[in-house]
Amino acid sequence: MASPKANSERAAAEVEVSNNEDANGKVTCLYDNFKCFRHLYSVIRDRESNRLAFVRAATKIMSILCEEALCLVDQKPREVITPTGSLIQGVFRDLSNIVAVSIIRAGDSMLDTFLATAPEAVVGKILIQRNEETAEPNLYYSKLPDMTGKKVFLLDPMLATGGSAICAVKCIVERGGDPKDIIFVNVVACPEGVRNMQQAYPSTAIVTGCIDQGLNDKKYIIPGLGDFGDRFFGTV
Repeated sequence: MASPKANSERAAAEVEVSNNEDANGKVTCLYDNFKCFRHLYSVIRDRESNRLAFVRAATKIMSILCEEALCLVDQKPREVITPTGSLIQGVFRDLSNIVAVSIIRAGDSMLDTFLATAPEAVVGKILIQRNEETAEPNLYYSKLPDMTGKKVFLLDPMLATGGSAICAVKCIVERGGDPKDIIFVNVVACPEGVRNMQQAYPSTAIVTGCIDQGLNDKKYIIPGLGDFGDRFFGTV
């Protein structure tokens, strides 16, 4: 049986993956960049993990993902003087113009983590539910600020078919957002969803923790981790 790491490497090979800071229109997969991910993903994938273990591991993963996604905000050189009086060349990141948009409900699990990392962010919410018979997204609610000129972080832990994410990006664009200024942050993706997103919005960046093998006949991610929202919020 192939290891999760091997499955992730094969799946990542099916899509264009970038580890560059300038990742507009690219997929940044962080699984191999952080040694702790192997353990943390094992916990959230394990069906025997209780809610506390799942939430603890998932929150650690999401904290890293949010921090790395924020690296895509423009950084400017800045001189820093340390407490010892030493001068170093650092960078400054202006987060005053960012918006965090969560896809209710699972995306709300990422929102608190993102706001802990970037409390400056304005918050928008979109409610999209998948039709379990057709696997197509249904939009029920959208409350977004004016997105003109904003850097938008779209939060949803799972990228399966891409239907919900594409619907959400459409809502953001309708509020003045530019697809190239949108960064979709998720915990687990799959090649089908990545390709669908890139076809619909090729300039939108994706930052993911892991790219899984693919979808089964019910359009669920394999090997996956089950329903993220149910496991995180304890409604399994």
